[in-house]
Amino acid sequence: MLDIRRMRVLREVAARGSFSAAAAALAYTQSAVSQQIAALERETGTRLVERGARGVRLTDAGRALVAHTDAILARLDDAEAELDAIAGLRSGHLRLVAFPSVASSLMPPAIARFRDAHPAVELTLRPAEPEDGMALVKAGEADIALTIETADERAALVEGLDREVLLDDPMFLVLPRGHALAARRRLRLEDLAGEAWIMGSNTGTCPDARILLRACARAGFEPDVAFQSDDYLAIQGFIAAGVGVSLIPDLALVTVRDDVIVRSLGPAAPRRRIVAATLQGAWASPAKEAMLDVLRAVGTEFAQERTALRLAG
Repeated sequence: MLDIRRMRVLREVAARGSFSAAAAALAYTQSAVSQQIAALERETGTRLVERGARGVRLTDAGRALVAHTDAILARLDDAEAELDAIAGLRSGHLRLVAFPSVASSLMPPAIARFRDAHPAVELTLRPAEPEDGMALVKAGEADIALTIETADERAALVEGLDREVLLDDPMFLVLPRGHALAARRRLRLEDLAGEAWIMGSNTGTCPDARILLRACARAGFEPDVAFQSDDYLAIQGFIAAGVGVSLIPDLALVTVRDDVIVRSLGPAAPRRRIVAATLQGAWASPAKEAMLDVLRAVGTEFAQERTALRLAG
């Protein structure tokens, strides 16, 4: 029988890359971590880590065991939560993960509403980019992650996860106030084919950057990327300074600088879908279900309010 405590130590070694870093994270001594790994290797009858000058790395057997450890720990968390519910406890802990533009727009009213209705449930909100948030849910380290789905990336999102659609988030062109096209109420993306552009810094992990690149490709051009940033308020500042133009999603335009202009691309505007991701097949605690209900309501209200605001403008 494998010892789950030792499996947890192995997972920490894998995440931290060294015995010393894992020891610090677990409040163990380095010797204790080494002993736990050695004991686990005796239990499994195989080598789990390779030690080298640059730290440690998992063997194939070690990687396989860590993958199972993530699932086992997630199920243990579910079991504890279900037992709490059966015992009639009016407490618990709900772990939320959200990326910046959703954490600053949807999450504050959602958390406030949830706390009013369920004051005994402890809530924590952890910042993480969309792909990192999904990984935390799959590892059993978060209960709900707010993430981004695009039409051609849905398969990657739903693998091992259940999804709850909250709203569609259209993207808008943002220009410096003195731009030659700023007076036009409606623009096409191809109207700005010759402009310098500002976009997210990593197309591998930033869905918004991939959305921008695909939208430009459909419009028939490859954007000239002048600068990259993952902070939308900073991007507004760069736009105001004349560094370039950008596509910014509606959720990131709750606060708009006076020295930039926001223009709609109409019904053809690229958009991202905001979804709440939970572990597939996991037990749905009352707190998790209640938070999903709140998130659905807040997402619907936000979309309706923003539509009304755009029509009024």
